[in-house]
Amino acid sequence: MRPFFKTWLTICLLMPLAAHATNREQRLPNVNGYTPKHHVSTASATHKTSIKHSTRLSKADSQRVESNPGRPSTKVLSRAVNVLGTPYRWGGSSPSKGFDCSGLVRYAFNDIASVDLPRTSNAMARGHGQKVDRKDLKPGDLLFFNIKSRKVNHVAIYLGEGRFIHAPRRGKSVTIDTLKKPYWQSHYVVAKRVLPKEHAPLRVVQR
Repeated sequence: MRPFFKTWLTICLLMPLAAHATNREQRLPNVNGYTPKHHVSTASATHKTSIKHSTRLSKADSQRVESNPGRPSTKVLSRAVNVLGTPYRWGGSSPSKGFDCSGLVRYAFNDIASVDLPRTSNAMARGHGQKVDRKDLKPGDLLFFNIKSRKVNHVAIYLGEGRFIHAPRRGKSVTIDTLKKPYWQSHYVVAKRVLPKEHAPLRVVQR
C-alpha cells in the first residue's frame, strides 16, 4: 500500500475517535475545584435568590426613602437601604469591608452633623437620644435588642410600619426585618430618637 493511502486511511480512522474523546472530555466533571465562569451551581443560584428576596424593599419603604430627600431621616434611610445585601463583618463600618450592627448605624447617620453616635450598640442605648414608645416610632429611630445577653447588644434602624433594617450576624447580610416576628418582640429592649426634630416646610399663603 502506498504511503499516501496509508496516511489518508489513518486520518479517517482517527478522526471519529478524536471527536468522541473531545465530547467525553466536555462531559467530565470539574476537577481541582475549578468552575467555569459560565457555570452556576444550583446552590449558588439559590443563595443569590434568597438574598434578593430577603433584601427586597416594599413599595411603602421605597416611597419613604424617595420622598422628602432633604429630611435627615430620609438621608439616613437612603444610606442604609443603599447597602442592602452587604455581608456582615464584626467591626465593619463600610460597604467595602462589611458591617456589624452598630457600624451600619454609624454609616447611615454619617451625614447628619448634629448626631455623633458612639461605636457600640450598648453605648448608643445608654446615653443618646430620647426614649420612644413603640406606638410612637418614626422612620430613623433606633431599635435596641438584647440577644443572648441581658444587656443591649444589637441595634437596628426603624423604617416604618413595623419594619427595620440591620446587619444581623456573621454569615448574614444587611437586610430588612419586622418587629412582628416573635423573636424580635421577645428580645426588644428600647427605642431611641437621635435625629433632630423635623419641622414641616413653610407654606406661602397668597392673599
